[in-house]
Amino acid sequence: MAKRPSTFEMVQRQLDKAAEKLRLDKEVHQLLSEPMRVLTVSFPVRMDDGSTKTFKGFRVQYNDALGPTKGGLRFYPHETLDTVKALAAWMTWKTAVVDLPYGGGKGGVVCDPKELSKGELERVSRRYIDAIFDFIGPDKDIPAPDVYTNPQVMAWMVDEFSKNLGYNSPAVITGKPVGLGGSLGRGDATGRGIVFTIREATRELGISPDSATIAVQGFGNVGYHAARLVRELLHCRVVAVSDVSGGIYDSSGLDLKPLKRYEEKHGSVAGYGEGEKISNEELLSLDVDVLIPAAVENVITEENAGSVQATLIAEGANGPTTPDADEILIDKGIYIIPDFLCNAGGVTVSYFEWVQNRNRYYWSEDEVYERLDKKMTKAFRQVRSRAEQEGVDNRTAAYMVAVERVAETMKLRGWV
Repeated sequence: MAKRPSTFEMVQRQLDKAAEKLRLDKEVHQLLSEPMRVLTVSFPVRMDDGSTKTFKGFRVQYNDALGPTKGGLRFYPHETLDTVKALAAWMTWKTAVVDLPYGGGKGGVVCDPKELSKGELERVSRRYIDAIFDFIGPDKDIPAPDVYTNPQVMAWMVDEFSKNLGYNSPAVITGKPVGLGGSLGRGDATGRGIVFTIREATRELGISPDSATIAVQGFGNVGYHAARLVRELLHCRVVAVSDVSGGIYDSSGLDLKPLKRYEEKHGSVAGYGEGEKISNEELLSLDVDVLIPAAVENVITEENAGSVQATLIAEGANGPTTPDADEILIDKGIYIIPDFLCNAGGVTVSYFEWVQNRNRYYWSEDEVYERLDKKMTKAFRQVRSRAEQEGVDNRTAAYMVAVERVAETMKLRGWV
């Protein structure tokens, strides 16, 4: 069996495919194949027992042709530079495909927040910002929450940055608590954006949402809100959900609120008393109308793609499908909403938060949702139009839209 490509190699292969279709200049292609800046930091943190522990962190600014780089921060025990580079590249295409004035970035700290006290978590957050202080700013690079980080972590970080700067600078970080300049509507923005793209895709496919069945892999912030909102907004039937420990299936539909309460209390949906227990692999192969992989990268591979039965895949996670699996799914006629279009609702509302911070004028939740709907719908239609025009799959079309925007701006700026 051939060695599976790394996550960043997977991103590069996806770019290569779009570059070939675009007949992209060699110089442009070469520049877009690697990040512009990569920062690796090590910083000491005083632990509760009085010892000092050194943590490693990363910040990747992939491309800033369209504007300041934008991307989340992950606190993850298995974080690698390869993954951060890949995620920064996807953020570059994500901001471009929804036409935001941003480039792409990403960051991470190698740590397990579950093993840290609240005080230790705060000190890690503040020391990381101290370490990358010179490299971020409202017009330079704007972090946000991601895996195992949250609004409270962002609050500590924006406070630390502001203290170092000498005055309050809320626009340096998004995903903050509302009381500290966060935007209304940010909490479920990624899930809501997923549902808006599903709505458009079901219209195209002639699927009636109120009779559609949905399976969701991942029951964290993205997966839960996608499941909840696809039920509330489109009246679909969510028949299966899972997390890292396993899943639950009920053909008549799951009641999500008590399931979420159970998950919050016990740390997993796996032991829930109702429905049939299933594995994550079994969830991926369920005969449903819509499959939403909303957990981690590389879950649909060449080994299991052949067993996928869904009509539509809405990629809530970043990079859930490997390139080899992509080809299998396309050959099977499965309709895919690619990740960096499908899950762009979060960064779109982060952009709205940044705009509100810069203007010191804040919008209602309804205004945020209305603007998000317009942005996501327009981006979806532009990608579909490009797919039909070029005779390519949706992922290649999304890359073509995004890469072309970045490449044209690089040329205008005289970089190539």
